[in-house]
Amino acid sequence: MSKYFLSLLCALALGVAASAQAGIKVGYVYVGAKSDGGYNQAQDTGRLYVQKTVPGVATNFLENVPENAQVTQAMERMIGAGDKIIFATSYGYLPYALELAKKYPQVTFMHCGGAKLAPNLGTYFADMFEAMYLSGIAAGKATKTGRIGFVAAHPIPQILQDINAIALGAQSVNPKATVTVVYTGAWNDPAKDVAAVNTLVDQGIDVVGMHVDSPVPVIEAAKKRGIKVIGYHFNDESFYPQGWLTGGYWNWGPIMAAVVRSVEAGTWKSQPIYGNLKSGAAKLAPFGPAVDAQTRKLILDKEKAIEDGKLNVWAGPIYAQDGKLMVPKGGVLPRGQVDAMSFFVKGVIGNTQ
Repeated sequence: MSKYFLSLLCALALGVAASAQAGIKVGYVYVGAKSDGGYNQAQDTGRLYVQKTVPGVATNFLENVPENAQVTQAMERMIGAGDKIIFATSYGYLPYALELAKKYPQVTFMHCGGAKLAPNLGTYFADMFEAMYLSGIAAGKATKTGRIGFVAAHPIPQILQDINAIALGAQSVNPKATVTVVYTGAWNDPAKDVAAVNTLVDQGIDVVGMHVDSPVPVIEAAKKRGIKVIGYHFNDESFYPQGWLTGGYWNWGPIMAAVVRSVEAGTWKSQPIYGNLKSGAAKLAPFGPAVDAQTRKLILDKEKAIEDGKLNVWAGPIYAQDGKLMVPKGGVLPRGQVDAMSFFVKGVIGNTQ
Protein backbone atom coordinates (compact mmCIF):
# COMPACT_ATOMS: atom_id res chain seq x y z
CA MET A 1 0.00 0.00 0.00
CA SER A 2 1.41 3.41 -0.99
CA LYS A 3 2.31 6.07 1.54
CA TYR A 4 -0.41 8.24 -0.04
CA PHE A 5 -3.15 5.71 0.62
CA LEU A 6 -1.84 5.12 4.14
CA SER A 7 -2.04 8.86 4.76
CA LEU A 8 -5.57 8.92 3.35
CA LEU A 9 -6.65 6.13 5.66
CA CYS A 10 -5.10 7.83 8.66
CA ALA A 11 -6.59 11.22 7.79
CA LEU A 12 -10.03 9.74 7.22
CA ALA A 13 -9.89 7.92 10.53
CA LEU A 14 -8.72 11.00 12.39
CA GLY A 15 -11.15 13.28 10.56
CA VAL A 16 -14.30 11.41 11.52
CA ALA A 17 -16.58 13.37 13.84
CA ALA A 18 -19.55 11.12 14.42
CA SER A 19 -22.59 12.10 16.42
CA ALA A 20 -24.30 9.93 19.00
CA GLN A 21 -27.00 8.78 16.60
CA ALA A 22 -26.49 7.28 13.16
CA GLY A 23 -27.36 9.53 10.23
CA ILE A 24 -26.22 10.71 6.82
CA LYS A 25 -22.47 10.80 6.28
CA VAL A 26 -20.91 13.88 4.72
CA GLY A 27 -17.33 14.10 3.42
CA TYR A 28 -15.20 17.19 2.87
CA VAL A 29 -12.04 17.36 0.76
CA TYR A 30 -9.58 20.23 1.31
CA VAL A 31 -6.67 21.24 -0.89
CA GLY A 32 -4.72 22.50 2.13
CA ALA A 33 -4.62 22.21 5.89
CA LYS A 34 -7.89 22.74 7.73
CA SER A 35 -6.08 25.03 10.17
CA ASP A 36 -4.54 27.32 7.53
CA GLY A 37 -6.19 30.48 8.85
CA GLY A 38 -7.76 30.91 5.44
CA TYR A 39 -9.75 29.18 2.72
CA ASN A 40 -9.64 25.65 4.07
CA GLN A 41 -10.26 26.69 7.66
CA ALA A 42 -13.32 28.60 6.50
CA GLN A 43 -14.60 25.45 4.77
CA ASP A 44 -13.89 23.36 7.86
CA THR A 45 -15.67 25.88 10.06
CA GLY A 46 -18.67 25.22 7.83
CA ARG A 47 -18.27 21.49 8.39
CA LEU A 48 -18.23 21.97 12.14
CA TYR A 49 -21.40 24.06 11.88
CA VAL A 50 -23.10 21.22 10.00
CA GLN A 51 -21.90 18.73 12.60
CA LYS A 52 -23.30 20.88 15.38
CA THR A 53 -26.63 21.92 13.87
CA VAL A 54 -27.88 19.00 11.75
CA PRO A 55 -29.16 16.17 14.00
CA GLY A 56 -27.67 12.75 13.33
CA VAL A 57 -25.12 13.88 10.76
CA ALA A 58 -21.61 12.42 10.72
CA THR A 59 -18.89 14.40 8.95
CA ASN A 60 -15.36 13.49 7.93
CA PHE A 61 -12.60 15.27 6.05
CA LEU A 62 -9.39 14.78 4.12
CA GLU A 63 -6.90 17.63 3.96
CA ASN A 64 -3.89 18.48 1.78
CA VAL A 65 -5.37 16.69 -1.25
CA PRO A 66 -3.96 18.21 -4.47
CA GLU A 67 -5.99 19.25 -7.50
CA ASN A 68 -5.15 16.20 -9.59
CA ALA A 69 -6.12 12.53 -9.87
CA GLN A 70 -5.41 12.09 -6.16
CA VAL A 71 -8.66 13.88 -5.36
CA THR A 72 -10.53 11.23 -7.34
CA GLN A 73 -8.93 8.56 -5.17
CA ALA A 74 -9.74 10.52 -2.04
CA MET A 75 -13.41 10.99 -2.91
CA GLU A 76 -13.82 7.34 -4.00
CA ARG A 77 -12.42 6.24 -0.66
CA MET A 78 -14.97 8.45 1.08
CA ILE A 79 -17.77 7.02 -1.03
CA GLY A 80 -16.56 3.52 -0.17
CA ALA A 81 -16.77 4.49 3.49
CA GLY A 82 -20.45 5.41 3.06
CA ASP A 83 -20.45 9.16 2.44
CA LYS A 84 -23.63 10.25 0.65
CA ILE A 85 -22.70 13.92 0.26
CA ILE A 86 -19.26 15.17 -0.70
CA PHE A 87 -18.15 18.80 -0.57
CA ALA A 88 -15.33 19.15 -3.10
CA THR A 89 -14.15 22.48 -1.80
CA SER A 90 -11.30 23.56 -4.08
CA TYR A 91 -11.64 25.26 -7.48
CA GLY A 92 -9.53 22.69 -9.34
CA TYR A 93 -11.55 19.74 -8.04
CA LEU A 94 -14.45 20.37 -10.43
CA PRO A 95 -13.48 18.13 -13.39
CA TYR A 96 -12.81 15.21 -11.05
CA ALA A 97 -16.07 15.74 -9.18
CA LEU A 98 -17.98 15.86 -12.46
CA GLU A 99 -16.52 12.52 -13.56
CA LEU A 100 -17.32 10.89 -10.22
CA ALA A 101 -20.84 12.31 -10.32
CA LYS A 102 -21.42 10.25 -13.48
CA LYS A 103 -20.00 7.14 -11.85
CA TYR A 104 -21.88 7.50 -8.55
CA PRO A 105 -25.35 8.91 -9.27
CA GLN A 106 -26.51 8.03 -5.73
CA VAL A 107 -23.99 10.46 -4.21
CA THR A 108 -24.61 14.22 -4.05
CA PHE A 109 -21.58 16.36 -4.87
CA MET A 110 -21.21 20.05 -4.00
CA HIS A 111 -18.39 22.05 -5.56
CA CYS A 112 -17.21 25.46 -4.36
CA GLY A 113 -17.13 28.11 -7.05
CA GLY A 114 -17.63 25.93 -10.10
CA ALA A 115 -19.42 26.97 -13.29
CA LYS A 116 -20.71 23.53 -14.34
CA LEU A 117 -23.52 21.35 -12.97
CA ALA A 118 -24.58 17.71 -13.22
CA PRO A 119 -27.83 16.00 -12.14
CA ASN A 120 -26.19 15.10 -8.81
CA LEU A 121 -23.64 17.93 -8.60
CA GLY A 122 -24.40 21.47 -7.46
CA THR A 123 -22.21 24.46 -6.71
CA TYR A 124 -22.01 27.03 -3.94
CA PHE A 125 -20.27 30.35 -3.69
CA ALA A 126 -20.76 33.85 -2.32
CA ASP A 127 -20.30 37.33 -3.71
CA MET A 128 -17.16 38.15 -1.77
CA PHE A 129 -16.52 40.98 -4.20
CA GLU A 130 -19.05 43.00 -2.18
CA ALA A 131 -16.83 42.82 0.91
CA MET A 132 -13.76 43.46 -1.25
CA TYR A 133 -15.34 46.64 -2.61
CA LEU A 134 -15.86 47.85 0.95
CA SER A 135 -12.32 46.82 1.84
CA GLY A 136 -11.12 48.80 -1.15
CA ILE A 137 -12.65 51.91 0.39
CA ALA A 138 -10.57 51.30 3.53
CA ALA A 139 -7.48 50.75 1.37
CA GLY A 140 -8.14 53.87 -0.69
CA LYS A 141 -8.39 55.93 2.47
CA ALA A 142 -5.34 54.33 4.09
CA THR A 143 -2.82 54.42 1.26
CA LYS A 144 -0.36 57.30 1.27
CA THR A 145 1.26 56.36 -2.05
CA GLY A 146 -2.00 55.66 -3.88
CA ARG A 147 -0.63 52.22 -4.70
CA ILE A 148 -2.34 49.06 -3.45
CA GLY A 149 -0.94 45.58 -4.03
CA PHE A 150 -2.63 42.22 -4.47
CA VAL A 151 -1.11 38.75 -4.12
CA ALA A 152 -3.10 36.34 -6.31
CA ALA A 153 -2.82 32.58 -6.72
CA HIS A 154 -4.27 32.22 -10.23
CA PRO A 155 -6.05 34.45 -12.79
CA ILE A 156 -9.48 32.84 -12.38
CA PRO A 157 -12.76 34.79 -12.49
CA GLN A 158 -13.32 34.85 -8.72
CA ILE A 159 -9.89 36.37 -8.16
CA LEU A 160 -10.33 38.92 -10.95
CA GLN A 161 -13.64 39.90 -9.32
CA ASP A 162 -11.88 40.60 -6.02
CA ILE A 163 -9.09 42.62 -7.60
CA ASN A 164 -11.52 44.74 -9.64
CA ALA A 165 -13.80 45.25 -6.65
CA ILE A 166 -10.93 46.50 -4.49
CA ALA A 167 -9.87 48.87 -7.26
CA LEU A 168 -13.39 50.23 -7.73
CA GLY A 169 -13.86 50.67 -3.99
CA ALA A 170 -10.52 52.41 -3.58
CA GLN A 171 -11.14 54.68 -6.57
CA SER A 172 -14.54 55.72 -5.17
CA VAL A 173 -12.65 57.64 -2.47
CA ASN A 174 -9.22 58.00 -4.09
CA PRO A 175 -9.70 58.32 -7.89
CA LYS A 176 -6.02 57.92 -8.73
CA ALA A 177 -5.54 54.73 -6.68
CA THR A 178 -4.08 51.74 -8.50
CA VAL A 179 -3.92 48.02 -7.71
CA THR A 180 -0.80 46.09 -8.75
CA VAL A 181 -1.19 42.32 -9.07
CA VAL A 182 1.44 39.62 -8.56
CA TYR A 183 0.53 35.98 -9.29
CA THR A 184 2.18 33.17 -7.36
CA GLY A 185 0.80 30.29 -9.45
CA ALA A 186 -0.05 28.36 -6.28
CA TRP A 187 -2.87 28.28 -3.76
CA ASN A 188 -0.46 27.65 -0.92
CA ASP A 189 3.22 28.55 -1.26
CA PRO A 190 4.31 30.73 1.67
CA ALA A 191 7.72 31.51 0.18
CA LYS A 192 6.13 32.83 -3.02
CA ASP A 193 3.53 34.75 -1.03
CA VAL A 194 6.22 36.52 1.00
CA ALA A 195 8.31 37.20 -2.11
CA ALA A 196 5.26 38.73 -3.80
CA VAL A 197 4.68 41.09 -0.86
CA ASN A 198 8.32 42.16 -0.91
CA THR A 199 8.19 42.77 -4.66
CA LEU A 200 5.11 44.92 -4.24
CA VAL A 201 6.51 46.94 -1.34
CA ASP A 202 9.70 47.54 -3.30
CA GLN A 203 7.50 49.05 -6.03
CA GLY A 204 5.95 51.52 -3.58
CA ILE A 205 2.70 49.88 -2.47
CA ASP A 206 1.69 50.49 1.14
CA VAL A 207 -1.51 48.40 1.38
CA VAL A 208 -1.76 44.77 0.30
CA GLY A 209 -4.63 42.35 -0.20
CA MET A 210 -4.60 38.74 -1.27
CA HIS A 211 -6.47 35.75 -2.65
CA VAL A 212 -4.37 32.73 -1.75
CA ASP A 213 -5.48 29.87 0.46
CA SER A 214 -3.64 30.96 3.59
CA PRO A 215 -3.48 34.73 4.13
CA VAL A 216 -1.16 34.36 7.12
CA PRO A 217 2.20 34.51 5.26
CA VAL A 218 1.04 37.63 3.40
CA ILE A 219 -0.13 39.25 6.63
CA GLU A 220 3.11 38.45 8.41
CA ALA A 221 5.18 39.76 5.49
CA ALA A 222 3.11 42.96 5.51
CA LYS A 223 3.77 43.30 9.23
CA LYS A 224 7.50 42.87 8.70
CA ARG A 225 7.52 45.55 6.00
CA GLY A 226 5.28 47.92 7.98
CA ILE A 227 2.42 48.23 5.49
CA LYS A 228 -1.34 47.90 5.89
CA VAL A 229 -3.26 44.75 4.97
CA ILE A 230 -6.72 43.66 3.78
CA GLY A 231 -7.71 40.17 4.94
CA TYR A 232 -9.40 37.36 3.03
CA HIS A 233 -11.15 34.02 3.66
CA PHE A 234 -10.93 34.19 7.47
CA ASN A 235 -10.80 36.81 10.20
CA ASP A 236 -7.04 36.95 10.83
CA GLU A 237 -6.95 40.33 12.55
CA SER A 238 -5.02 38.90 15.52
CA PHE A 239 -1.91 38.27 13.40
CA TYR A 240 -1.34 41.99 12.79
CA PRO A 241 -3.79 44.21 14.70
CA GLN A 242 -2.01 47.51 14.15
CA GLY A 243 -1.84 47.11 10.36
CA TRP A 244 -5.17 45.37 9.80
CA LEU A 245 -7.78 47.43 7.93
CA THR A 246 -10.66 45.02 7.31
CA GLY A 247 -11.38 42.30 4.75
CA GLY A 248 -13.84 39.63 3.77
CA TYR A 249 -14.41 36.16 5.15
CA TRP A 250 -16.69 33.22 4.39
CA ASN A 251 -19.57 31.91 6.47
CA TRP A 252 -20.33 28.58 4.77
CA GLY A 253 -22.13 26.79 7.60
CA PRO A 254 -25.76 27.80 6.90
CA ILE A 255 -25.47 26.99 3.16
CA MET A 256 -23.87 23.62 3.88
CA ALA A 257 -26.44 22.74 6.53
CA ALA A 258 -29.29 23.64 4.16
CA VAL A 259 -27.78 21.36 1.50
CA VAL A 260 -27.51 18.43 3.92
CA ARG A 261 -31.08 18.92 5.16
CA SER A 262 -32.43 19.08 1.60
CA VAL A 263 -30.62 15.87 0.63
CA GLU A 264 -32.04 14.15 3.72
CA ALA A 265 -35.54 15.43 2.87
CA GLY A 266 -35.28 14.40 -0.79
CA THR A 267 -35.79 17.99 -1.97
CA TRP A 268 -32.22 18.76 -3.12
CA LYS A 269 -31.80 19.85 -6.72
CA SER A 270 -28.77 20.67 -8.80
CA GLN A 271 -28.28 24.43 -8.95
CA PRO A 272 -25.71 27.15 -8.35
CA ILE A 273 -26.15 28.56 -4.83
CA TYR A 274 -25.02 32.15 -4.35
CA GLY A 275 -24.66 33.89 -1.03
CA ASN A 276 -23.71 37.49 -0.38
CA LEU A 277 -23.41 40.10 2.35
CA LYS A 278 -27.17 40.24 2.82
CA SER A 279 -27.51 36.45 3.23
CA GLY A 280 -24.49 36.34 5.54
CA ALA A 281 -22.45 33.88 3.46
CA ALA A 282 -19.92 36.66 2.86
CA LYS A 283 -18.91 38.82 5.81
CA LEU A 284 -17.08 42.08 6.26
CA ALA A 285 -14.27 41.56 8.75
CA PRO A 286 -13.89 43.78 11.83
CA PHE A 287 -12.08 47.09 11.42
CA GLY A 288 -8.58 47.54 12.71
CA PRO A 289 -7.46 50.64 14.63
CA ALA A 290 -5.95 52.11 11.46
CA VAL A 291 -9.47 52.75 10.09
CA ASP A 292 -10.78 56.05 11.47
CA ALA A 293 -14.35 56.63 12.61
CA GLN A 294 -15.33 58.61 9.51
CA THR A 295 -14.13 55.86 7.18
CA ARG A 296 -15.85 53.18 9.26
CA LYS A 297 -19.16 55.03 8.99
CA LEU A 298 -18.74 55.47 5.25
CA ILE A 299 -18.04 51.76 4.77
CA LEU A 300 -20.92 50.66 6.96
CA ASP A 301 -23.26 53.00 5.09
CA LYS A 302 -22.09 51.49 1.80
CA GLU A 303 -22.53 47.99 3.22
CA LYS A 304 -26.15 48.79 4.06
CA ALA A 305 -26.67 50.22 0.59
CA ILE A 306 -25.36 47.00 -0.95
CA GLU A 307 -27.59 44.87 1.26
CA ASP A 308 -30.61 47.08 0.43
CA GLY A 309 -29.93 46.78 -3.30
CA LYS A 310 -29.18 50.49 -3.67
CA LEU A 311 -25.49 49.99 -4.52
CA ASN A 312 -24.20 47.48 -7.05
CA VAL A 313 -20.45 46.96 -7.23
CA TRP A 314 -20.68 46.48 -11.01
CA ALA A 315 -22.78 49.56 -11.80
CA GLY A 316 -21.43 51.78 -14.57
CA PRO A 317 -19.58 53.58 -15.70
CA ILE A 318 -16.84 50.93 -15.61
CA TYR A 319 -13.81 51.13 -17.88
CA ALA A 320 -11.45 48.29 -18.67
CA GLN A 321 -7.73 48.43 -18.09
CA ASP A 322 -7.18 49.72 -21.65
CA GLY A 323 -9.84 52.43 -21.32
CA LYS A 324 -12.62 50.58 -23.14
CA LEU A 325 -16.08 51.32 -21.73
CA MET A 326 -17.38 48.01 -20.33
CA VAL A 327 -20.50 49.28 -18.54
CA PRO A 328 -22.12 52.62 -19.39
CA LYS A 329 -23.52 54.95 -16.77
CA GLY A 330 -26.89 53.64 -15.66
CA GLY A 331 -26.01 50.08 -16.63
CA VAL A 332 -24.87 47.07 -14.63
CA LEU A 333 -22.49 44.31 -15.69
CA PRO A 334 -24.64 41.20 -16.38
CA ARG A 335 -24.38 38.38 -13.86
CA GLY A 336 -22.98 36.00 -16.46
CA GLN A 337 -20.11 38.37 -17.20
CA VAL A 338 -19.44 38.81 -13.50
CA ASP A 339 -19.22 35.04 -13.03
CA ALA A 340 -16.91 34.72 -16.05
CA MET A 341 -14.86 37.85 -15.22
CA SER A 342 -12.01 38.08 -17.73
CA PHE A 343 -10.90 41.72 -17.67
CA PHE A 344 -9.29 44.19 -15.29
CA VAL A 345 -10.78 47.61 -14.63
CA LYS A 346 -8.91 50.82 -15.25
CA GLY A 347 -6.22 51.35 -12.65
CA VAL A 348 -5.29 47.68 -12.22
CA ILE A 349 -1.70 46.91 -13.14
CA GLY A 350 -1.12 43.32 -14.24
CA ASN A 351 -2.27 40.67 -16.70
CA THR A 352 -5.50 38.68 -16.69
CA GLN A 353 -3.80 35.48 -17.87
